[in-house]
Amino acid sequence: MSTKMKRVLPYKRTHTCGALRASDVGHETILMGWVDTWRNHGGILFLDLRDRYGKTQIVFRPEFAEMYAVAETLRSEFVIAVKGKVLARPAGSSNANLPTGEIEVEANELHILNPAKTPPFEINERNEAAEDLRLKYRYLDLRRPDMQRNLMVRHQLAQVTRSYFDRNNFVEIETPILMKSTPEGARDYLVPSRVQNGKFYALPQSPQTYKQLLMVSGLDRYYQIVRCFRDEDLRADRQPEFTQIDVEMSFVDQEDVLAMMEGLTVEMFERILGRKVTLPLPRMTYAEAMSRFGSDKPDLRFGLEIRNITELAQESEFRVFKEAVQSNKTVQGLCLANGGGYSRKQLDELSEYAKQLGASGLATIKTSAEGWQGSIAKFFSEGLIQRVNERFAAGNNDLLLFVADEEERAQEILGALRLRLAQQENLIPKDTFHLSWVIEFPLLEFDKEEKRWAARHHPFTSPMDEDLELMSTAPGKVRAKAYDLILNGTEIAGGSIRIHRRDIQKQMFNLLNIGDEEAERKFGFLMDAFEYGAPPHGGIAFGFDRLVMLLAGRKSIRDVIAFPKTNSAVSLMDGAPSEVDERQLRELGIKLL
Repeated sequence: MSTKMKRVLPYKRTHTCGALRASDVGHETILMGWVDTWRNHGGILFLDLRDRYGKTQIVFRPEFAEMYAVAETLRSEFVIAVKGKVLARPAGSSNANLPTGEIEVEANELHILNPAKTPPFEINERNEAAEDLRLKYRYLDLRRPDMQRNLMVRHQLAQVTRSYFDRNNFVEIETPILMKSTPEGARDYLVPSRVQNGKFYALPQSPQTYKQLLMVSGLDRYYQIVRCFRDEDLRADRQPEFTQIDVEMSFVDQEDVLAMMEGLTVEMFERILGRKVTLPLPRMTYAEAMSRFGSDKPDLRFGLEIRNITELAQESEFRVFKEAVQSNKTVQGLCLANGGGYSRKQLDELSEYAKQLGASGLATIKTSAEGWQGSIAKFFSEGLIQRVNERFAAGNNDLLLFVADEEERAQEILGALRLRLAQQENLIPKDTFHLSWVIEFPLLEFDKEEKRWAARHHPFTSPMDEDLELMSTAPGKVRAKAYDLILNGTEIAGGSIRIHRRDIQKQMFNLLNIGDEEAERKFGFLMDAFEYGAPPHGGIAFGFDRLVMLLAGRKSIRDVIAFPKTNSAVSLMDGAPSEVDERQLRELGIKLL
């Protein structure tokens, strides 16, 4: 046996570290991997050898003196090769937590393939290291079994996606990474051109225009697992570069797209989680989602629905409510069952949270057999109290919370309060998945800062046919043929039926204050394509990273991306973004200020 470094492997491995079972007892094996843990019991050295497939216990006995001496020098993360005999573990020493727990390998040869420095954190499931340290040494973090499981979920999701779309006659087509800069709702990442000095490419925020052009090209079913880029502020479920499952279909309506995506969702859950999804998935309009749950991505795993009491509040003597109604505002609220025990401090904290969300105040009432308890109770008659209680289905010892504000703001504030209360009171069931569609979004939203209409989804989203006339008379009332797929309060996919007629697209551009010259400069190639026979078409895009995060049971998409960035868009491992030398800048015609 030799412990010297060799240019080639001393021999080939016969098994992975997760493969051996009781049926292999008596056979010779060769394993290779990383030293996970080691311990000395009465002169016999035990270590767990780890690779991405699992762990196997290796036994070194002092009878093999030369090998034993080398084994004593082993430390965590040394890369080694071991040859030995598969033995059944002694009675009472099996490890039911390991698939290989019934066996061990008695080593008779050992080769150190590569020694290792002491890692900056332990490579284990406990994940006690700070995230910044884990990101700096990401290649070590990825050795941890739970991180490898996350990447396996990602791999499985990609395979399920490709298999499903292939069986349904979709074509996987790559679209350009270097493209024309077009407005899509976030800042573009720009790439200067050396050849076309002074001009820039943009990294795609999505392949939107390209996939529509593919429909014009007659490739009626397209998909792509594609990288996208957005220069925007980050959070736990966003990254500057991200992946989406991009889909487009021709000669379809909304029902066709939703049915096809529901089929994909069934396969995702069955193949990856072993769970059955009941179809069709429930649906609600945007208006219903906002009025009941205060969110366009409602978490339907629990109740705690918003109730509108505007007409009842108007009958009260409470001045704040009456003035709000007179100003065309609404009064809406929540009822927390058994919340009557909340302390003054807890109510103050909820009130402060509501103010942080933009509320002018939060009125609270505790219900009891004797009536209401709270500062506004005196402004409500007994009959009115009974009617409000009936609206909320309130019983004794419940907590009512009221917000008076413009309708959408009141809904959003109560929607956020709803989630906070659900988390505080453990109302969200564990290990539960609830899927639903939200449809009929507003086509437009008014940008108060720029004082103009903006596309709620993107400029190519089609208005609903019955609302076409409203585009010239009441744009704010126009509904879109848009749809989002929601999982546990998170949007995992969003799409729409597209505008395929130039006249309607021109009308949309006019509403968005995009003049003919600007439209031609930014989208002329797409508008020209529409004049050569564009079919009706629509599509959707799944947030791939976000979906993997939810399926893997993680709270951040950084845990399911091999090499993610921090919240400040920095790669701690390799130092990106970094400075470049002056020569590169000169070639690109760029001068830093």
